[in-house]
Amino acid sequence: MDETMASAPPSILITGCSSGIGHAAAQTLVQRGWRVFATARREHQVARLQEEGFEALLLDLACSDSIGAAVDEILRRTGGRLDALFNNGAYGQPGAVEDLSRTVLREQLETNLLGTHELTTRIIPVMRDQGSGRIVQNSSVLGFSALPYRGAYVCSKFALEGLTDTLRQELYGTGIHVSLLQPGPIASRFRENAYRAFRENINAATSHHAVTYCALEARLAGEGPSAPFTLEADAVIRKLVHALESRRPKARYHITVPTHLVAALKRLLTTRGMDRVLLRATRGERET
Repeated sequence: MDETMASAPPSILITGCSSGIGHAAAQTLVQRGWRVFATARREHQVARLQEEGFEALLLDLACSDSIGAAVDEILRRTGGRLDALFNNGAYGQPGAVEDLSRTVLREQLETNLLGTHELTTRIIPVMRDQGSGRIVQNSSVLGFSALPYRGAYVCSKFALEGLTDTLRQELYGTGIHVSLLQPGPIASRFRENAYRAFRENINAATSHHAVTYCALEARLAGEGPSAPFTLEADAVIRKLVHALESRRPKARYHITVPTHLVAALKRLLTTRGMDRVLLRATRGERET
């Protein structure tokens, strides 16, 4: 950990703490001596986190007022300092690209990209003034490799990675380190939340992809097996701790076998060859 962070209990803001990676990150970092501001986008989620003993606040990434209120309150409590930001909050909107309305795609981007961007830009001046900070973005294997019927999520994560790479270059020499986590399948409520988004926003009955959607719904509803090589959230948290506490954090952290494998294949195969591999790997998802 940097000397500036070691002089006092370091503070971190984490988004998306209601479950999964965010919740596990909050638990682990509290145990490691961090002052954790655990945020969630619904009041009942915040109340539950507070009951668990977390310093929890409401933060909805789709709402600028919510972002501003959360940041102002956290800085009030810390005396204007924040040592780290873990941008974890996100959800997946399933559906074929041709079935994504402009409104639905915008909603995906508001949370996964634009809200994350706005929150980050509010925190950067704080870190610049104090001369240090860590910004960790939770991306995905789908931040550098596309899969069918995940277009909205892929779009948001590809954009997040590009924005983060640019930000890392622009912050060079400021004492602010920027890292990307790139998990593959992780056990969480991601599938449950994706299923809800699918049912709310995709008209499966009238779609050209109606037959495929039958298999997709079964998988999202939990009727099918988990993706191969699925790991628990702890696999992500180990990399997060390194990104936050190492003197030389990495720009990227590949997490899970699929992420390492896809990254290697992209270096070796042509685009068409990669398409064939990925379509074959996900064929079972599209068959009823």
